[in-house]
This record gives sequence, structure tokens and C-alpha cells, in this order.
Amino acid sequence: MTEARMHPASASAPANPLARLLAGVNRNVMHVVAAVAATLVVVETGVLLAGVIYRYALHDPLIWSDELASTLFIWLSMLGAVLALDRGEHMRLTAIVNKLSDKWRVWLETVAALIVCIFVLMIIHPAVDHASEQMAITTPALEIPDGLRAAALPVGAILMFLAAIARMASRSSVKQVLSAVAVVAVIGAVLWISKPALLAMGNYNLIVFFVLLIGVCVAGGIPIAFAFGTATMAYLTIATGAPMMIVVSRMDEGMSSLILLSVPLFVLLGSLLEISGLARTLIDFMAALLGHVRGGLQYVLLGAMFLVSGISGSKAADMAAIAPALFPEMKKRGSKPEELVALLSSSGAMTETIPPSLVLITIGAVCSVSITALFIGGLMPAVIATIAIGIVCWFRARREPMPDVKRASIGVIGKTLIAAIPALALPMLIRVAVIEGVATATEVATIGVAYTIVVGLVMHAFLKHLDFKRIYPMLVEAATLSGAILLIIGMATSMAWALTQSGFSAKLVSLMQGVPGGGLGFLLITIVIFIVLGSILEGIPAIVLFGPLLFPVARSLGIHDVHYAMVVILAMGIGLFAPPFGVGFYAACAIGKVSPDKVFNRVWGYLAALVVALLVVAAVPWISIGFLT
Repeated sequence: MTEARMHPASASAPANPLARLLAGVNRNVMHVVAAVAATLVVVETGVLLAGVIYRYALHDPLIWSDELASTLFIWLSMLGAVLALDRGEHMRLTAIVNKLSDKWRVWLETVAALIVCIFVLMIIHPAVDHASEQMAITTPALEIPDGLRAAALPVGAILMFLAAIARMASRSSVKQVLSAVAVVAVIGAVLWISKPALLAMGNYNLIVFFVLLIGVCVAGGIPIAFAFGTATMAYLTIATGAPMMIVVSRMDEGMSSLILLSVPLFVLLGSLLEISGLARTLIDFMAALLGHVRGGLQYVLLGAMFLVSGISGSKAADMAAIAPALFPEMKKRGSKPEELVALLSSSGAMTETIPPSLVLITIGAVCSVSITALFIGGLMPAVIATIAIGIVCWFRARREPMPDVKRASIGVIGKTLIAAIPALALPMLIRVAVIEGVATATEVATIGVAYTIVVGLVMHAFLKHLDFKRIYPMLVEAATLSGAILLIIGMATSMAWALTQSGFSAKLVSLMQGVPGGGLGFLLITIVIFIVLGSILEGIPAIVLFGPLLFPVARSLGIHDVHYAMVVILAMGIGLFAPPFGVGFYAACAIGKVSPDKVFNRVWGYLAALVVALLVVAAVPWISIGFLT
């Protein structure tokens, strides 16, 4: 997964005193929010680690630890979402907006900020009511009102309103704001006036709200989470009599799953892996083994992505941890920068099923599939995809000259192996612990964080390589990325509920069960759907929205949940890194500092190999489920 950045509210000097006042207030408030969010990341990790120690080491479980962690988690999620909005790090489609002139781009950002303002204003009152109702519920272990947990929703909404207003005031002129208000008002009025016609359309009005409206919002650069929320609120307001509190309660439910507690922990773990130097030791070891062969560093890149991928929660972070360490040496050996970026992009697509991928955790949470089974089933499809890309690398490397590099001595290989053992042990520890059922994904993430901190400090005692000034920004980034992911899950949960209540889900199941070719035909349709959705919506939003709708269809056709999940995730990954819309492709180009135009033609060979690998995985269920017990 990648994030597309919007310019933060403070990116340009506000033009008038009111805007300067708003910008100043927002800046100070966000400093406090960032400090609280960073603290919550630390406290959350500490609470979960204490729970693991007491459960497994002292055999005296803390009955309150999960409850406290859940309460802190919703606050962390909402404050992280606020930071993501203020920093412009919510996921959104930028391919269309970036082709426009500066004038139109700023105007669309004004519209996006206005839409966010309208949406959060609409949910503040229902969120307050929801928190008030939850006050009557007492938690069993801590015996505190559950409303203290639910209060994160209205507080987060109010803070998001402040961030959106400050962004709009600092980036836009009065004329742009007024024109944006006029356009949004006209669209809203047209929908309201069309209410009788929309009601008469029956379920066909879903096309208006959940295809056209979302499509316009996403194409206009509105963050995907708020596009989902806006469409859902518009549908419930105009086409149903459902109270708005349902949107908030569904958000709460979607963001409160205990399985999702592992999201911020794995994001934090990925950052720790990079700053501790563990990722670098892996690269040094593999380079010592393969650096002397033709195309050897390409294979090193593939291997490093295979081992590191999935831990950080962000494909951009995975690529950024690997590319700077390898690209300079690969260029020295004659590799073309555009070829390297094409390989980097495709390697990001191939690793989506490798545990502990956040996509696996998300699909398990929203589609009720065993996380353990997904972790087991995800390895072999990734191996098939890696082999497919490796074959393309082999053919392309044949045209390169032999590297003028001597084979590393046994001593050098042994030295780099010893240095890399802690890094090699971490992904193995995580995957084996979950696969063997020793611990849950959340517990393993907690252990992984503690392990990486200890190993990093030990390495620092000898190498003095840690920059402790990076720790606070790392904690804030972990909260921000987690908030962006979890807000999408919450919004998509509300939207999925609306689609289910409309009867659309039942009709979709009936329609898809009748596709030609039975299960195989359904899998082929799924591949096409998720390549497109992965390109437009990115991975997690597409899975959260359509997974609960399509998994029941797959089950009814006799397709194993894990097999179907692997097909969905691989197809989504290909879409995510496929030009011209896949944001992962542009993230790889940015990391490699190469123009997308130069990479465009070179990436298709790798993507074609991934499509072949995907078809093999779809046609041979054993690859995904053969190792399940």
C-alpha cells in the first residue's frame, strides 16, 4: 500500500489575518495531537507487550490488557486520521488531478477540503449521541464507561474539521472557496430535488451514489475514505430513512476489531527495521552471495523485498528501505535506472501476499477468514510470483555485461551472514509464530517490536548508527499511516452496511453465481475486477468494500476462502502498480528518481509475468491451500 500526499495546510503562507489565525491555531493543535498520538503508540505497544509477557512468561494473563488496548486503539486511529488529513497523507487518486494546471489543482483541493468539512460536520452530532449512548455500557474488566472509548469519534471529527478548514483557508482564495461552495451546493440540490426519481429507481439508485458520486469524488482527488463516507451519507439521507448515527456506529465497529490492533504495531515494526540497520544487513549478506553473477543485484532486490515486505504496512516504505541501498551499485554495474524502477515497482506488486502483510490482516478481519490460514497460504503464491519476475530478470540480464566484481570470499559471506542473522530471524519469527498458532498476529507484532528495539540497541552499542532524533517522527508516522488505513476500513464498513441493507449484496450473490464457467469463470472475473479496483482505489479500500460482498459468492461456488483471498490480493497488487493509474507505480518512480514516462514501457514485461503467475495461482488451488491442515 502507498499514500498519495496532498500539500499540508501550512505549505503556503495564508493570505489574510483570519487564515493566518486558523493556520496558527491548527498548527499548535496538531503539535499536541502528534504528541498524544506518538505517546499512544508507545503506551499501546507497552500494554500489549505486558499482556504477552504475563500470558506466556508468567502464565498469569492480564484480563484488562486487551480492553485497555482496544480503548487506546480507537483514540490512536482517530488522532492518526486527523494527522493524515493535516499532512495530506490520506490515500487518494492523483493521476488525473496532477495533469491539470495549478489553478485547477488548487481549486480541486479546495473542493476536497470542503467535502471533508461537510462530511465531518454531518457526523459530529451523531458521533456525540453515539458516545453518550455508550456511556451507559460498562466495560467488564476495567469497569469504566465504554463512552470514554467512543468519545474518540466526535473528538476526531472536530479536529478533522479544524484541519480541513485550515487547509482550505491557507491554500485557497475567497473566490475559489465560494465557487467550490456553489458547485457542491448545486450537486447537493440536484440530488435532493431528484429524490422522488431516485426512490422510484429502486436499487438502480445505487449506481448514482456508489458509482457516479464516488467516481467523481475519487477522480477529483478527494481522499478515498471521505469519498466513501460522503456517498454513504448522501445515500442514507436521500434514499432511506436510516438515522445518521448508523454511519458512526458502523465506523466504530469497523475500526474496533481486535485483529486490527496489529496494524499500528506492524507499521512501527517496519520503521524500526529500517532505522535499526537490520534491513541493510540483509542486503549486504545477499549481495555477498549473488553480487558477482550477471544480474545478481536484481536478484538481491527481489530477495530483499521478499523478506522485508509486508512488515511496514506501506509499500512505499518497503521500497524506500531497499532501493537506496542497492540502486547506486546497480547503476555502477550498467543497469539502467528505468529498468531498476520497473523491477522495484513489480517487486512491490508480487509481495502483497507475504505475511505479515497488512492486506492479509485486513482481509481476515473484514471477511472473517483465519489470519493463521492466510499467513500459511500467502507464502507459496508469493514464491510463484517471485519466480515469474526472476525469469524476466534472467532474460533481461543476459543482455548486460558481466559485472566486474570478484566473488565474495567465504570469510566475507560468513561475516555478513553473522551480521544478518538477527534480521533473518525476525521475519521467520513472525511467520512461524503465527503459522504454528503460538501467538496471534497482534502478539507477534508486539514481540517483533520488542525484539527489534533490543537488537537495534545492541547493534548501536557497537556501531553507533542510530539517530535517536528520528524516533519521535517515526512514532508520529506510524500513527498517521495507521489512522489513514483504519479510517478507510471504518468508512468502507459503513458503506458495505448500506449496500447490504439495500439488498444489493443478495442480488450480487445471485448474479455472480450464474456466471459462465462456474468457479473458474468467477475467479477470472474477480481478477479483472480487482486489477481495476487496485489501480483506482488501492488495495485496502478495494478489499474492505468488495471483500464482504464477493467472499460469500466464492464460498457458494466451492472456492476456498484462502485460495480466493490470494487471487484477490495478487490481482489488487498488480493493479496497484500498473500504470497509468496505479499509485504504487508512481511511488516507485519517485523513490527511484526516474520519470514515469521512461519506466512506462519497461514495466509491462514484469507485470505480464505477474499476470501469468496470478493465472497459475487461480487455476491451481493447491498453491494457496496445500499446506493448510
